[in-house]
Amino acid sequence: MAFPLTRMRRLRRTPALRELVRETRLDVGDLVLPVFVEQSLGTALPIDSMPGVSRQPVSGALAEASECLALGIPAMIFFGLPTEKDAEGSGAWDPEGSVQQAIAAIKAAHPDLVLIADCCLCEYTDHGHCGPLNDADEVDNDAALELLARTAVSQAAAGADVIAPSDMMDGRVGAIRAALDLAGHQDVAILAYSAKFASAFYGPFRDAAGATPSFGDRRGYQMDPANLREAVREAELDIEEGADAVMVKPALAYLDVIRRIADQTAAPVAAYNVSGEYAMVKAAAAAGALDERTAVLELLTSIRRAGADFVITYHAKDAARWLQKT
Repeated sequence: MAFPLTRMRRLRRTPALRELVRETRLDVGDLVLPVFVEQSLGTALPIDSMPGVSRQPVSGALAEASECLALGIPAMIFFGLPTEKDAEGSGAWDPEGSVQQAIAAIKAAHPDLVLIADCCLCEYTDHGHCGPLNDADEVDNDAALELLARTAVSQAAAGADVIAPSDMMDGRVGAIRAALDLAGHQDVAILAYSAKFASAFYGPFRDAAGATPSFGDRRGYQMDPANLREAVREAELDIEEGADAVMVKPALAYLDVIRRIADQTAAPVAAYNVSGEYAMVKAAAAAGALDERTAVLELLTSIRRAGADFVITYHAKDAARWLQKT
């Protein structure tokens, strides 16, 4: 019924009324904190392009885990920086590697935290691509599968609860699932980076992880930002291969993709609020152009409203503190 019988503002009049009819809720339990681990470090090394984020030694990652537990953040995802790189990225499956050491230490100290291992080779290869190269200097999809599977088994053996392949190689979920099961890790879940777009918003991450390609780009294996139906197809294929949950990356420029995948698949959907999105908010807040707290909570709520069940975000610790005060 039209105005004046219908007055939409009635239910906006007080904070309690607004809370009562709120359709989408953001909770600290929806957040995952990314952590960069570099075992050769003695102390944390700040990342200039990501204010408030640092590369951490294993001891620093353990301290981050303690802070997550205190704030109520239920999960962390780990990215490793090796002491040496090679053409295959062999540091990725080194049982004494950065990610493996951090996960083992944290799982021993805080067994209730969900520990997610990013499974990719780009941080570990000397050329910066997500798999070994063939004679034409192109990423060899099928050769990468065995290396990714080996990496996943190593991460699971260290104590990872979830393996998150981010390489965008065809068939990698099935290869990882088979390898995990064969190694006795049937209970380790797979969170597939299913719709990972070739985005301009990854720049600060590449500074943080030392993962900038030495030549070319990743458009031959990451998704075209223009494609929505293809993203749904990628998610469906990953679920068929054994993915327990799927991911959309980045988040803010792809809210429609999150919504479509959430509507068309039955698996839980994650969204990665990536480094460039984080850096933009930090820069705008530092310039006085917006209120950081209000903006971050609004953006994270929008990602949840689009259909994400949980959000990987560098804002996780700040957001957890702010949510405790609301």
